[in-house]
Amino acid sequence: MYAALWRILPGPWWVRVVILLALAAAVLYALFWFVFPWVSTIVDPQDATVS
Repeated sequence: MYAALWRILPGPWWVRVVILLALAAAVLYALFWFVFPWVSTIVDPQDATVS
């Protein structure tokens, strides 16, 4: 999967690295601002039981 992603990106290797870093930052941003707050309303970590 990573090799296929590397092959479809344009430019020399340093441009590909910059694009991949920007994509990783965008994914992390989306997770922290949209996904994690939505999940925290559904899952309550204080409601866990250990037996």
